Amino acid sequence: MDRIERIKMMEEKMDKVALALSDIHEAEARLFELLPEIGSLDEYSRTLWLSDFEADERGELPSDLKRGILSEDMLYNVLEEARYRTEGSEWAD
Repeated sequence: MDRIERIKMMEEKMDKVALALSDIHEAEARLFELLPEIGSLDEYSRTLWLSDFEADERGELPSDLKRGILSEDMLYNVLEEARYRTEGSEWAD
């Protein structure tokens, strides 16, 4: 491979990485904008989640209700990831 081809190839690789980093920064900014929602989810997980989960287990909720929030691991995993990604924010402390 000659120098020109190598430079073009490396430039393309750098552009891909730079774009991915830009996407990460944009996603982090959006996440920080969602801190109030994250805080609400955290409070829900500590207060009313178990009651809603148990109601679902008893068949008291409509079968067509979207209920990913009631997954035993989903909310925990989302909150832990959010806590990790927003470390140092008011919510995460």
